[in-house]
Amino acid sequence: MTRTIVESATKTAIIGFDQPFCVIGERINPTGRKKLAAELEAGDFSTVEKDAIAQVACGATILDINAGVVYNSNPNPNETEPPLMRNIVELVQGLVDVPLCIDSSVPAALEAGLAAAKGRPLLNSVTGEEERLEFVLPLVKKYNVPVVAISNDDTGISEDPDVRFEVAKKIVQRAADFGIPAYDIVVDPLVMPIGAMATAGQQVFALVRRLREELGVNTTCGASNISFGLPNRHGINNAFLPMAIGAGMTSAIMNPCALPVAASKIQEKRDELAAAGIIVPEDIDLETFCQLTGIGSTQARAGKEMEAIRAANLLTNNDPHGGEWIRFNKPPSAAGAEGEGRRRGGRRRG
Repeated sequence: MTRTIVESATKTAIIGFDQPFCVIGERINPTGRKKLAAELEAGDFSTVEKDAIAQVACGATILDINAGVVYNSNPNPNETEPPLMRNIVELVQGLVDVPLCIDSSVPAALEAGLAAAKGRPLLNSVTGEEERLEFVLPLVKKYNVPVVAISNDDTGISEDPDVRFEVAKKIVQRAADFGIPAYDIVVDPLVMPIGAMATAGQQVFALVRRLREELGVNTTCGASNISFGLPNRHGINNAFLPMAIGAGMTSAIMNPCALPVAASKIQEKRDELAAAGIIVPEDIDLETFCQLTGIGSTQARAGKEMEAIRAANLLTNNDPHGGEWIRFNKPPSAAGAEGEGRRRGGRRRG
């Protein structure tokens, strides 16, 4: 049975066919997050701290660390990203105890992250591009770590799933030449947006089955890619994840948290109620207000995608006796904390 072992200094995460679905938290990534990018350039890591703790509290078993900021003061990521990657890795390790995924397109940043990480992190990523293979695979061998293998090569990303399978097969074979076993390769078959390609879901389910049955590898994906550009993305994601798990997918890079309700949305709901003649006390506790009106929470909490994953674990018999499902569904007052991991993450500040 294929098992990919990812470790921190004190905790082990197992990605495997007979294991609960592995959630790799994606939030520590400045791509598309202008506020976070500006903070990192200014040396402010407060959002990184919050995101690390919140993701573990909401159920992430591995945290992806991406330091891909293009500084206004220095646009050369080969100079700026390696020290930033090292600093973020060291910071996050002091806050939470889950294993890390070192994520970069900059070779020196990958090595900086690997050198700073304790245990056995996951490396993200290698592709079928020759230049990338020639650099990343020796690095994987040197540090004895598992690696995410993305199914594109020098020709780009193919819309043909058979081509993407052959790219994955090529990476597995080339890795074997370096003595890297298939169980240390986690293939990303590349999820296309369903809004642009109607067969994207069917493609990835078929690909995952082939990757599992023919290559014997674990798989991952950027889960939210499937819903890109469509309304109610959470609804699509909630359906996609259990279906992918049923097809054999063993992990996903995703946001495990439902983000806090914005102040503007709270005010909008207040105005809506006032217009309907419903009087809301000015001093009402905001969390209570959010819960009563069903608009969410003022705190980060496990999102609906996590609910779908926990249910899928139960249905695939990867949650023996339903223990995790029961714990996940305890109300905060009974569980002692929102979600299931806040106590673990919240007390580990370095």
